[in-house]
Amino acid sequence: MRTARPTATPYSGTKHSTDTDETEKQKLPLLALLALATAVFITSLTETLPAGLLPAMAGDLRASQSAAGQTVTIYALGTALTAMPLTAATAGWRRKRLLLTAVACFAVANSVTAFSSLYVLTMAARFAAGVAAGLAWALLAGYARHMAPIRLQGKAIAVAMAGIPLALSVGVPAGTFLGQAVGWRAAFWVMSGLTAVLLAWISVAVPDYPGTERGARVPMRRTLRIPGVAPVLFVTLIFVLAHTVLYAYIAAFLDRFGMDGSTDLVLLAFGVASLVSIWIVGAYIHRRLRALTVASVLLVGAAAAVLALPTDSAVLVYAAAVAWGLGWGGVPTLLQTAAGAAGGETADDVQAILVTLWNVAMAGGGFVGGLLLDAFGSASIPWTVLLLLAPVLAMVLGARIHGFPAPGMGMT
Repeated sequence: MRTARPTATPYSGTKHSTDTDETEKQKLPLLALLALATAVFITSLTETLPAGLLPAMAGDLRASQSAAGQTVTIYALGTALTAMPLTAATAGWRRKRLLLTAVACFAVANSVTAFSSLYVLTMAARFAAGVAAGLAWALLAGYARHMAPIRLQGKAIAVAMAGIPLALSVGVPAGTFLGQAVGWRAAFWVMSGLTAVLLAWISVAVPDYPGTERGARVPMRRTLRIPGVAPVLFVTLIFVLAHTVLYAYIAAFLDRFGMDGSTDLVLLAFGVASLVSIWIVGAYIHRRLRALTVASVLLVGAAAAVLALPTDSAVLVYAAAVAWGLGWGGVPTLLQTAAGAAGGETADDVQAILVTLWNVAMAGGGFVGGLLLDAFGSASIPWTVLLLLAPVLAMVLGARIHGFPAPGMGMT
């Protein structure tokens, strides 16, 4: 476990110069990092959980399925609208107190969702859950970096971010099965129960750090002008948009190949490959951030290219899902690490902007994908992904000094 005294220096997403060579030799605080990963898992799963429970939720709330589907949209909206201002407003709070507050609010919001029979109340609870999740998300990458020696910071973020592909590939199908077996409310009560356990886990295992003193904070506009920050944020917005366009409509897209009944297996292949990607990224990110980011873009692009071609081969579809997972799994870790490195002492502010753009891209991906599906059919989706990935690749390649630095120019 890390032994640095947390009260000695203000918190930020980067390691301070007071760290010693002894700290460099220490190992990752896995128990604490797994608590952060569980927070990522629960918040990511809760965001998309209604997607598999819409018919039952709509019936109980006396709403149409499209109206019930807005419970996903309003969650993302709560995160997108409040992550940046709340992060700025709570910058001086001690980190553990802030994390516990966010997680506790999340538990309350999920509990309200579980027992509510009113559509308006459910929507309010979902918005509040999104607010709490956004605040927690803005904290987590910087928290993980701060707990680890410099040489292990990439691995620390990889562990913390492992909850994302787990939620998408394992959690959502499991939550859907639970909701169908014992009712959609039970799925949300399980989320509340897991969150209560997480509160105790954080209290026991996660170290505390002070916030940032008011005079040390950098205005948001100056943060955006820091070299490397804008390229990372641009890549985040467009890359997540491209991924979500495909992910949100994967079931409809697979129907084109006559594989609409195999969505769960395709997503399982995607999820397993994502976990492999997380391991690879965690092992090499400190030395190969740029190369790994380029590889991620190319792998997702290769998957989209395969899916864009007419084929009746299920093997090719599964191969594309594996390439997609290998490319996408480590992306949250890569982008949050790049954002923290570029932001330096303003890492938490940069993470708040990243979280905001991430959720804007998710909402936008669902909207754009829906338009494409209605106007041009599912065949247009992979071509759109390829079109969006072109400027992403160009930006990563162009940001060779700041953002995604080449070897010898910072983090490699």
